[in-house]
Amino acid sequence: MIHGDLLHPQILKALAAAGHGSKVLIADSNYPFSTGSHPAAERVYLNLTPGKLTVTDVLDVLVKVIPIEAAHPIAPDDGPEPSIFAEYRQIMPGVELDKLGRFPFYEAARSQDTALVIATGEQRTWACILLTIGVIEAS
Repeated sequence: MIHGDLLHPQILKALAAAGHGSKVLIADSNYPFSTGSHPAAERVYLNLTPGKLTVTDVLDVLVKVIPIEAAHPIAPDDGPEPSIFAEYRQIMPGVELDKLGRFPFYEAARSQDTALVIATGEQRTWACILLTIGVIEAS
């Protein structure tokens, strides 16, 4: 038994095996989980029911256990910025959002560097985000 902000054994295992430069995809309920990421990526299905758990619920936990070097949210090619981006900025202060259009996002998520895919019950559209794990500095 462990005590902390992250208790999910499959996610803990995948993050422990990942390293600097590895990517974590937190996906909304519209994402093509089986074809939208590298076949070797660990897949964790937290999409029990619509609306539970959300992308931001998962992100809020992950920022406490991994260093985030980069964040790439999926974004429409035109029109207003999705409202979830404000939540991303609140959860990850100091991390710039490097937006990717739909097809560039899919291509990036299919990279061999994608170590973990977390499916959520998020119902908002344009709510997927691809995180790059950073470095833990020596103390």
